[in-house]
Amino acid sequence: MSLYNIFDIAGSGMSAQTTRLNLVASNMANAETVSSSTNDTYRARQPVFGAVLQDAMAQQQSSGTGVRVLGVVESQAPLRTEYAPQHPMANEAGYIFKPNVNIVEEMANMMSASQSYKNNVEMLNTAKQLLQQTLRIGQ
Repeated sequence: MSLYNIFDIAGSGMSAQTTRLNLVASNMANAETVSSSTNDTYRARQPVFGAVLQDAMAQQQSSGTGVRVLGVVESQAPLRTEYAPQHPMANEAGYIFKPNVNIVEEMANMMSASQSYKNNVEMLNTAKQLLQQTLRIGQ
């Protein structure tokens, strides 16, 4: 693996963590929304990552290495229901529905994604410094 492949790997990791952070922000922004039916209620969303492995025999193509977002899945956890007959969004039975977003889990997700992004940036900086030092050898 050359040092140039490191840039592709770190870049794909940063892109994946950016998607993860955006989904966390969306989940947290919608955590307290209210709906009158289960079909219209926001559900927590999580990214699904997949490793993109480079074929050992085809090392000349470095674009196939790293991580990518395979998709986004909605949580199947039950929605929160509250009995609030005076609420304007209450259904016929007097219940309102809130998303299945757990703020504590989302905060932990946000910290983890932020740290992973930071680690990828550090990896990029280290690879850049190694390349610069390698170029200085010939001076």
